[in-house]
Amino acid sequence: MTTTPRFTSNSEVLATVQKVLTVVFLLCIFLLGVKGLGDGFKLLGRDLLQGFFSATENPFIGLMVGILATTLVQSSSVTTSMVVGLVAAPENPLPIANAIPMIMGANIGTSVTNTAVSLAHMARRDEFRRAFAVATCHDFFNFLTVGILLPLELMTGYLRSTATSLAFLLAGTGGYKFDSPLKAGLTVAFQPVIDLSEALFERQQAQGVVIILISGVFILGALFSLVKVMRTAMQSQVEAYITQFLGRSAVLSIFFGAIVTVMVQSSSITTSLLVPLAGAGVITLAQAFPLTLGANIGTTVTALLASLAATGENAEGGVIIALVHLLFNLTGIAMIYPVAAIRNIPMAGARWFAEIAVKSRRWALVYVLVLFYGLPAFFSFLDRYL
Repeated sequence: MTTTPRFTSNSEVLATVQKVLTVVFLLCIFLLGVKGLGDGFKLLGRDLLQGFFSATENPFIGLMVGILATTLVQSSSVTTSMVVGLVAAPENPLPIANAIPMIMGANIGTSVTNTAVSLAHMARRDEFRRAFAVATCHDFFNFLTVGILLPLELMTGYLRSTATSLAFLLAGTGGYKFDSPLKAGLTVAFQPVIDLSEALFERQQAQGVVIILISGVFILGALFSLVKVMRTAMQSQVEAYITQFLGRSAVLSIFFGAIVTVMVQSSSITTSLLVPLAGAGVITLAQAFPLTLGANIGTTVTALLASLAATGENAEGGVIIALVHLLFNLTGIAMIYPVAAIRNIPMAGARWFAEIAVKSRRWALVYVLVLFYGLPAFFSFLDRYL
């Protein structure tokens, strides 16, 4: 009678330990990829990077690049991590001013996943109305936040200056410089990739391309695998916890949304779980909204983790742009959510557009294809070739 429970308990402990070790391993691979990205761009040279950096000097184009990159890889974490790597590159770093609109664009692009999930409810009008409203409320909030903070940043430099001050404080208290053993370990671990690139090609530019490609595979593979592992461990619990938090305070819901997103390393999972719950009538738009805002905060942890891998004299830049991502979301919530009249703008917009989409479902498809793919690609093409 006692052997079976003991065996079950040991199996659960073993499975938990295995998942923890897998997560740690994937995080190490992710950090290796971020570090390698900076090393690879270092080898490409100033002339090749100058074209890309000059294009992103236009904040609108930088915003479009962030949206398009995120919608293509279906993960703002990948986009922001790569931006951190570019800003912290040992040589020819991406200017922070150019990177800020890209970070804002990543915030918009990440909402394409839950909007696409809502399209699965198109066959049932009432379900689709509720699901599409919850999904697009995230879009409307992110666009409203960018509409406020991008002009403010261009006029005052609020995000950059505040993030720089916070990075300075972290440095003074042993923040990002404390991780020097980690950086040394990453340098040693990534050396075989550098040796491989040198064995394959003599030209530094070709070596840089190899390192960037391998680093990109590391980042994409690690993050997507990490999301898969965390989703299998947390998805059933998350759905149960969400229903428990219904009707609680907005602050608690925001906090819960942030914690869940940190645990599953994907805001798309958190927000996409809300869509079918809303379609089934389990949660309302007003209840889902603060959980979505919490997901926006939780997703910034990935960029902060990526900044740990930055090395060299520009490492502080990686920390600064990661803090910009966090400040952008915190400031947007602080400006919009506490005031009922402003808070109702994205919810009213989502309800209005949901009614339009229910009457003519093709508008929902046009909305996703044009807003998240068509317009960013079109404007990026115009800037590059015209």
